[in-house]
Amino acid sequence: MLSVFRNRVYRHLFGAQIVALTGTGLATVALGLLAYDLAGDQAGLVLGTALTIKMVAYVVIAPLAAAFAQQADRRKMLIALDLLRAAVAIGLPFVTEVWQVYVLIFLLQSASAGFTPAFQATIPDVLTDESDYTKALSLSRLAMDMESLLSPMLAAILLMVVSFESLFWGTSLGFFASALLVISVVLPSPKPVERRGIYDRTTRGILLYLRTQRLRGLLALNWNAAALSSMVIVNTVVIIRADLGLGDRDVAIALAGFGGGSMLAAFALPSLLTRFMDRSVMLTGALIGTMAMAVSAVLSATIPLSLTLLTFLWACVGFGYSATLTPSGRLLTRSAIPEDRPALFAAQFTLSHACWLVLYPLAGWLMTANGATSALAWMTVASVMGLIFAFLLWPSESGEAAAHLRADDP
Repeated sequence: MLSVFRNRVYRHLFGAQIVALTGTGLATVALGLLAYDLAGDQAGLVLGTALTIKMVAYVVIAPLAAAFAQQADRRKMLIALDLLRAAVAIGLPFVTEVWQVYVLIFLLQSASAGFTPAFQATIPDVLTDESDYTKALSLSRLAMDMESLLSPMLAAILLMVVSFESLFWGTSLGFFASALLVISVVLPSPKPVERRGIYDRTTRGILLYLRTQRLRGLLALNWNAAALSSMVIVNTVVIIRADLGLGDRDVAIALAGFGGGSMLAAFALPSLLTRFMDRSVMLTGALIGTMAMAVSAVLSATIPLSLTLLTFLWACVGFGYSATLTPSGRLLTRSAIPEDRPALFAAQFTLSHACWLVLYPLAGWLMTANGATSALAWMTVASVMGLIFAFLLWPSESGEAAAHLRADDP
């Protein structure tokens, strides 16, 4: 897997991803503490609103950013967005009102909504060999999982010697370092073959996405993965603290189970994808995650869940989640010519986060209204729906065709 680091451009881009993710992880911890500092007992409401703003920014801004990216130098765009994120992070320690948090979060996440798809679309242009690109996808998943595991630990260590406001400076430093790493390399930036209007460029990626059979199946798998991860992310703290009566450390352990399962899948995927078709691996992953969630619902209704059992089940969910989503970049790369890739990656970014925009609040409402067993059961039903539609929308006989389409193709 590490052989891809021989490529200098990819090595620098991966370094940029690592430092930016580290900064984002520090901001996640600091934002929670800032919300409590400003709102006290209403901190949960502030964070919930900030999360909603984040998802709205992702859904709305990503296709608009992709439209401009088709006409822009990709390297300059990535650098500018990194610097914007760094500037916004510097501003967060100085806010005194909750509304200011919301404005800065919208700016920060809007910049991320432009940066992430453009960054993802650049990797297959740098690593043109599919085997190398598959390794890069697994490394990207590992980086994200490590961020969720290690950033809170780093934040805890830093908070022993600095105030939480200082974490935002670490976030800004991470984005600035990311910009420097992008500056240090020359990136391929495919140019469109013809100029198009802003409306056409804005809708281009979503049209291409929805007209491609394998990607309609991918959208259903995004729904499946969002249902599974929403239950874990939103409700683990409630299950551990309220239902089991355990502490913050045990919440971290359960979430580490999900991250550990995801990392295990990321290590296994390069080998699996050389032997099995993407469709088979992704649908199997969705099935594993859905079955683990279903088992959690059944056990919750019959016997008291323990920390050990929940951590194991969450690890199975994490394995299925990673196996489902990690290969998606391969599908997107196969489904468009190079100049259309930023628009297609932006469409994936928008549509996948639209799923979370629906399922995050649904998971929280079900837990609050009816308890863990009901929430687990209904989120299992939601994930099953995604799995069924994926089977129907992505037939095996055409699932691996490698045609490169355009949004205006018949």
